[in-house]
Order: sequence, then C-alpha cells, then structure tokens
Amino acid sequence: MDRLRKAYFKLKRKAAAGVDDVTWGQYGENLEDNLQDLSERLWRGAYRAKPVRRVYIPKADGRQRPLGVTALEDKIVQRSTVEVLNAIYETDFLGFSYGFRPGRSPHHALDAICVAMTRKKVNWVLDADISGFFDAIDRKWLVKFIEHRIADPRVIRHIKKWLNAGVMEDGKCIDFESGTPQGGSISPVLANVYLHYVFDLWADQWRKRHARGDVVMVRFADDIVLGFEHRSEAEQFHKDLRERFHKFCLELHPDKTRLIEFGRFAAENCKRRGEGKPESFDFLGFTHACDRSRNGRFIVLRQTIGKRMQAKLAEIKCELRRRLHHPIPSVGQWLRSVVQGHFQYYAVPRNHRKLGAFKYQVYRLWLRSLRRRSQRHRVTGERMNRLAAKWLPAVRTLHPYPEQRLRVTTRGRSPVR
Repeated sequence: MDRLRKAYFKLKRKAAAGVDDVTWGQYGENLEDNLQDLSERLWRGAYRAKPVRRVYIPKADGRQRPLGVTALEDKIVQRSTVEVLNAIYETDFLGFSYGFRPGRSPHHALDAICVAMTRKKVNWVLDADISGFFDAIDRKWLVKFIEHRIADPRVIRHIKKWLNAGVMEDGKCIDFESGTPQGGSISPVLANVYLHYVFDLWADQWRKRHARGDVVMVRFADDIVLGFEHRSEAEQFHKDLRERFHKFCLELHPDKTRLIEFGRFAAENCKRRGEGKPESFDFLGFTHACDRSRNGRFIVLRQTIGKRMQAKLAEIKCELRRRLHHPIPSVGQWLRSVVQGHFQYYAVPRNHRKLGAFKYQVYRLWLRSLRRRSQRHRVTGERMNRLAAKWLPAVRTLHPYPEQRLRVTTRGRSPVR
C-alpha cells in the first residue's frame, strides 16, 4: 500500500486520462479505498491491465511518433514495479548504458561520449540506429530475459498483461504480437533489459575478445554511438552487430546507421585527400563535429540539431498565433519559460551561437505577433527591445565542460568506457 500510494503521488497530476477516462484528481477523491482494492486485486491475481490509448505526436523529421496513454491504475502499478526492477537491475546494467536509469541523464551520456572522443584513440565512429525499436521488441525473448533475473511469477504475469493489453485507436482495440507500448512507465525499463542482454553484454564481450585498439561505447535507450581506433574493427563490429540484432528480431536502419571518420586526425586526413570537413553525427539533440580549441587542442563541438530548433520554433509560432490577443505579460511569461527550458538542455559549452540564434528567432516571432494584433500597432524596435530584456532570458552557458562534470559524478573511480 505504501509503495502504491507513493507511486500515485509521483504521477503527473494534469496528465491525459487513458481508456478508463479516470484522471488523477478523480482517483484521489477516494484514494485509500481505491488503493486498498487495487492492492487486493494484485495479491489475488484479479488485476487486469487495460488497453493503451494511442496518440501521435509530430517528430522533428515530419513523421508521427506513436505514444500510449496508460490507464491510471496501470500507471500506479507500473511505477511501483519500476522502482523494484530498478533496484534489482541497477546492479547488473553496465556503465555505458545511460538511458532512463536513476541518477543518470542525457547530459551524462553526452559528457561520456565527448570525454571518450578526446581521451581515447578514436578515429572512427559508428552511429547505430535501430529501426522501430519499441515496436520490434520480441516479447518471448523479453520475458525470457526477465525470468532470468526475476523469480516472482506474479511480476512476470503483470508484465505479460501489460504487453498483451493491446492498443485502443479510433475506438478499436488492436492486438500486436511484438513491441512494447511507448508512453508507459514500464516501457523504458523493459527496453533497457532487452538491450542489456541483446547488445550490452554481447558488445562488452566482443570488445574484450576481438578488439586490438580502443573501443568506446555509449548507449542511451536505443541510441548507440561507438568509437573505434581501427577501421577494420569498426567494420567487423558493424557486420557482427547486424547478425546479432537479426537473431533477436532487431534491424539496423540502413540509411541512419553510418560509419564515419571522426577524431583528432580526421580533419587532417580529409584535407590531405582533398575533401571537406569531416562528417558529423547526431546524438541526443546535438550535432557532434570535429573542432579545435584556441590552443589547437582537439575538441568535440556540440551544437543544437538544426531540425530540432526549427521544429521548436514552429511550435512557438503556432502557439503565438493562438495567444495573439492575450495580455503581453502573460505571453512574455510563457515565452520566458519556453526559452529557459530550451536553454536548460541546450546551453552547453561552445553552443552559444545556436542559443543566440534561437533567442533571436523567438524575438522576431514575438515582434511579428505583436504587430499583427492591430493595423495601428505601436510596437517600435525600442519597445520590443524593452520587452525582450524583461521577459526573454539572457544567453549564457548553463552546463559545465564534460571533463569537469564527469570528474565530479564518477569521482575518478570509473574510467571512460
């Protein structure tokens, strides 16, 4: 009961309702009785998972990403189960896995890849992308992996119920034979468990048995970046990885999976061959490129992905149109929260130019919106500058350099892997 109660209060209070149409507030009106009934059903095996309501959100490339809205009771049970599974699997997961783990964030993975590229002998990068990962997970293999570590048959039974609950779309319940519904609290943990056995353990053994040079790995959920010292080893790993994934019903995306030359000697090699700058790769919202510091030291330059920034600006433009006649302080307060949220993630060292470009574009969109409020507007450049100074945050770096933060979080105990 205590764990279920804590899970309830950790849920988002304004989240959309699932197929049961029960909101957080409605469930809490009779919370203790509801949780007692839920606990008893879980104990005697009468708990039934409800179908997931499917919705679609736009991606940066114009496609639609399917998300599942879980029923409230399923959210409570899943979040409670996640806490127990995290306590178990955190002792098993390897160091280069960063996605959806307690105490780890995307910036820890970004720091790890930057430090690895500069400290290790990395000359080639394999940017691996799994095609439709969450929809391609083989449920039979997933259950076998969980049974390898979890002995309680009730937990296994609950996980099977969530996997087989189906998806509610346009009033019809659709059953799928593979995959996990995105959006549920349990999905990230199940994805990590699946890739822990399919990729992490295998890749770590491959590195120890076959690699002669340095090999570094960073994985955040299904986003994987690997660095190699020798091209032959990178190509062999790429080939072996395809075969490994094929065995477990996964497939590398043929267009998005790339092997590129990257590292401290990449720029010189490209120049010697008469080519342009070395290729870059995208990882967790940033484009990573080869660069040099003022004293000539090799660094990894991280800048906001252009498509991500344009997609965010398009969202802001649509919302400004909707708030066209709202009070200026209300719009200014909203814009400040949006820009500050963007800076909280993207304000890494050496990304100042992209941050300034984003703020300038928000400035222009707001100015255009204010001037459309009336044909006889009085929004001069001077007044707009005052509004921007009052409501739009200043551009400044909010994250430390990767070496500094990684040194603090690991305290020198964990080498770059």
